[in-house]
Amino acid sequence: MLKKRDLQDCQALYELMVHPEVFPFVRHKAYSYEEFLFLTKQTIEAEERGELISRTILDEWGSPIGTINLFDIQEGAGFLGTWLGKPYHGKGYNKPAKDAFFNELFYELTIQTIFMRIRKINGRSTMAAEKLPYVALANETRKSLLDEINGGQDIYNLYEVSKDLYTLHTLRTGNTKEEEQHQLKEA
Repeated sequence: MLKKRDLQDCQALYELMVHPEVFPFVRHKAYSYEEFLFLTKQTIEAEERGELISRTILDEWGSPIGTINLFDIQEGAGFLGTWLGKPYHGKGYNKPAKDAFFNELFYELTIQTIFMRIRKINGRSTMAAEKLPYVALANETRKSLLDEINGGQDIYNLYEVSKDLYTLHTLRTGNTKEEEQHQLKEA
């Protein structure tokens, strides 16, 4: 479902990224394929320096369909940025991609907190974030960070995923599956 960024995926990703329903919500915009190739190379180098973590999202056939990233990493926290190509919207790829990425960040790497800043006009991303039971609206609890990212305007909502809340969710979900299996055996 996820793999490290690779220059070989750039053509397919660029074509998906430039769609008018995707492009406005991409953090690192490229206005040509060559620019996208250059930005991807910079992303790979920035990950090597520990500044960000970036993965390509794959469909069930291993084709690139979007990216998921953790930007601005500081003190075990960073900002999530995800985009999927338009043909993959509403097809169920968002949650498994986030789960795989969060598992890597929290349990294989040293990340403790993931922030999501979502434009208030981006209804699709807001709905996707609010569907996830381990995501908390942080507009009040992280007011100074919200003020910083909004720069005096009211553009974004701020969401937070803590390692503790994510772990609690995964443990709860795991127990639920085990209980369901146990109940099926008893029936």
